[in-house]
Amino acid sequence: MKLFNAFRLDTANHLLWRNDERVSITPKAFDVLAHLVENAGQVVTQDKILEALWPETYVNPEVLRKYILEIRKALGDRTGKPEFIETLPKRGYRFVASVVDEHIADPPALISQPTPARESTPENTEPQTVYSKNETHGKHIVRGLALVALFGLVLATGMGGYFRPELNRASSPSLANTSIAVLPFADMSLGKDQEYFSDGLSEQLIQDLAKVPGLKVVGRSSAFQFKGKNEDLREVGRKLGVANVLEGSVQREGNRMRITAELIKVDDGFQLWSQTYDRRVNDIFAVQDEIARAATAALQLKLLGSNGQPIPSTFPSANPEAYESYLQGRYFMGRGTGKEDLGKALAYTDTAINLDRTYAPAWALRASVQNRMAEIGLADVTEGFRKARNDAERAIALDPNSASGYLALARTQIFYDWDWDAANTCLAKAAVLEPSNAEIFRLRSYVSRDVGDLEQAIKLQEQAVALDPLRPDLRLGLGYVLYVAGRYDKARAELQKALDLNPQAARVHFFLSKILIAQGKLQQALVEIDKEPGDWGKLTGQVLIYHALSREQDSNAALAGLIATHQNDSAYQIAQVYAFRGEFDKSFEWLDRAYKQRDPGLIQIKTDPLLKTVRHDQRFAVLFAKMRPPK
Repeated sequence: MKLFNAFRLDTANHLLWRNDERVSITPKAFDVLAHLVENAGQVVTQDKILEALWPETYVNPEVLRKYILEIRKALGDRTGKPEFIETLPKRGYRFVASVVDEHIADPPALISQPTPARESTPENTEPQTVYSKNETHGKHIVRGLALVALFGLVLATGMGGYFRPELNRASSPSLANTSIAVLPFADMSLGKDQEYFSDGLSEQLIQDLAKVPGLKVVGRSSAFQFKGKNEDLREVGRKLGVANVLEGSVQREGNRMRITAELIKVDDGFQLWSQTYDRRVNDIFAVQDEIARAATAALQLKLLGSNGQPIPSTFPSANPEAYESYLQGRYFMGRGTGKEDLGKALAYTDTAINLDRTYAPAWALRASVQNRMAEIGLADVTEGFRKARNDAERAIALDPNSASGYLALARTQIFYDWDWDAANTCLAKAAVLEPSNAEIFRLRSYVSRDVGDLEQAIKLQEQAVALDPLRPDLRLGLGYVLYVAGRYDKARAELQKALDLNPQAARVHFFLSKILIAQGKLQQALVEIDKEPGDWGKLTGQVLIYHALSREQDSNAALAGLIATHQNDSAYQIAQVYAFRGEFDKSFEWLDRAYKQRDPGLIQIKTDPLLKTVRHDQRFAVLFAKMRPPK
């Protein structure tokens, strides 16, 4: 036990205490602090710390400084007037507080404390080190380009980072669980105006890593749940079900940009790889592709060993302004499903395409935006899906090795064309290109559900959830298909997880109320539907519940409201409630209307529990045949 000022450093249990309160500190930062305390009063160079704590892997000095910043924050230390850690420029660090080595009783029970923020870039008061392409840092450092060459990747010259090769591969940490999450890179620019680029870099890395066979890559939605949060990496790993995380930062000053990245094992904080890049801003569109490929190559080496395969290069634009507009469009597309965000996403993709009509990712992104707008009623269904199909086909023609174009086209084929065979073909191609993409599993689950294979639909949706466990809509989808299969308890559990992730999520309370109706718990269903935030979902649920309670006047009033406000975008839901109420002629009238409107909900008719009363009718067989079901 090491004592200094009000702190106790319990090296046996890896704990730091301030008086009787535990101080939250990451495992590797603790190791750095313990090493400095052990050598209190002495100047310890960066190289000595790196050799002592990372003897068999390269650690960029930038990352060591990150841990120093974390320690200072935990101790309440200041760089200007240090009480604990003194920085000696170009020499190293010295622990200046008096240290007493003492054996005392066990510390008190753990007290939960908030985790300190993980600093991603150095403070302005710390000495800055900019790495040039000719700079070296000792006998353990080689050019980063050499590592990338192991995979036959052709990178731009002048890479700014260096790697410390493993001295003994046999003693390197084994990663039986080859799984990873790419956390959102932090925007550390003074103006805080590079978020679209830092997010875009994270998404590009996720997309590239998803192409690696045998590597589980957590999807964007779950990884981005930790944006701006300070959770301990071990907790992040537990929540996401991964053994490793990749995190970093983007810092822009004038015409220069510095990007840092590090790969960390979540169980012990062991750093497997790190890199720093310094580039000019006008090179931004090429830098992201370079970093994505270089980091991917290093990750393959660390996580997959000799089984790693080269990652195909992304499809860069020859026009940096087009590339930047594409990043902006992807940023707004990922931010939400509201009219304003999707409108901005569409405008930026329009700009990117106008600047570079050969840029395949921009065509694929515009197809995805138009699909979403058509699905949720922000665009005319026929026109929106027509444009989406054309753009997706253009993206595939420009770059047949990108999964995004096939995914966008498959979505149009499912929700508008009702062409499940064609959708399966597109999804199979996308799965070859990005085997770890959760969206592929989700869409394949939709196809299986819609053609009646509920067991396969459940398995595929479960795989999607495993790849993106904190994504509410995937939990919602799993809960719904479990409800369709009659597994009500499991369905309710998944829907509750969706609510835990997003208490304002639409349709969750609606689906829960349908389960309660099926179970005969009508009063509970009525309480549940009152919590539904979505207008059409609430009205639909009220029609069903009031009818089940024999409150026909209330059911009729809710139905009148549903027809008055949603007859052009919820024809399928109106047909559902008429079928549930036993008004079959009215139900088929609205099913025909849903068919003419190309209502996306119509794809569920083969398995929808609310339509079981009309499936024996010959009119149902005629309608289903017109939808060209797979043979």
